[in-house]
Amino acid sequence: MSKRSKKSKINRNKRFIGLDNRSSDLKRIYPATPSQQEVFNAFEDGHHLFLHGVAGTGKTFVSLYLALRELMSSRSMYREIQIIRSVVPTRDMGFLPGTEKQKIESYEAPYKTIVNELLECGTAYESLRKNNLINFTSTSFIRGQTFYDSIIIVDECQNMNFHELDSVITRMGENCLILFCGDFRQSDFRWKDEKEGVLDFMKIIKNMPQFAFIESGQDDIVRSALVKDYIINKLELGIA
Repeated sequence: MSKRSKKSKINRNKRFIGLDNRSSDLKRIYPATPSQQEVFNAFEDGHHLFLHGVAGTGKTFVSLYLALRELMSSRSMYREIQIIRSVVPTRDMGFLPGTEKQKIESYEAPYKTIVNELLECGTAYESLRKNNLINFTSTSFIRGQTFYDSIIIVDECQNMNFHELDSVITRMGENCLILFCGDFRQSDFRWKDEKEGVLDFMKIIKNMPQFAFIESGQDDIVRSALVKDYIINKLELGIA
């Protein structure tokens, strides 16, 4: 029995509301690599997670799957999934078309794709957002907030400085589970002190027994054979 199942539960039907009046059972996903198995095990044991690894190892995909599976459970004690990321871009946002809101929404697109795939419904993500079962925000808008009864996924955390990471984790109220996903080698920061923020944060997390820190390497890449071969060669050549 997981640690979560021992606590008070929020009653929830296994079928999410608002999905075109059709069954929205979650697609069953199994661990594809040993590191993913570690993630499943640690999540089921009730640990907070820090998933660190190269691109293509399924950090975000597995995190969203486990969060949805937990939220959809009739025994779940959580009422929502919160996705948080920084909007530090790989290029200046000013060059992107649209309003500021539209620019921020571009960062939300990958999560829409994953959720719709996992629920096998093209409108699943929007329906969940409409019913406040899943929310997306940036680190720019979390000051002053406190999250309760939430599963929090902090994605691309290598693009957060220490202040942002500190702000995120101190927003956690009662009955929350938090999952950090990132890879310090993929940072978009230009300055060394900004890049080292996540490394300092990782030192703290590794020292906390409430967290499981799980590392995924090149052998854990599942996105495609091409991506795996590319990253292996990039790492072997020492090219950042």
